[in-house]
Amino acid sequence: MDYKEAITRLEEIVNRIDNNELELDQLADKIKEANTLIAYCTERLTRADEEVGKLLSKPGDEPA
Repeated sequence: MDYKEAITRLEEIVNRIDNNELELDQLADKIKEANTLIAYCTERLTRADEEVGKLLSKPGDEPA
């Protein structure tokens, strides 16, 4: 799964929750799935931020 797929899936889950489309048992499962997706997306964003920081830093400069 890539970042875009994870975000799309997360949006689907949030929409289903917002529209009260889930039974209680389904809700618990979808919240667990959403938490996993959030952790994955956060990790990907952090890694991308670090890579961009490295690319933007000048040779000899300390990374921000």
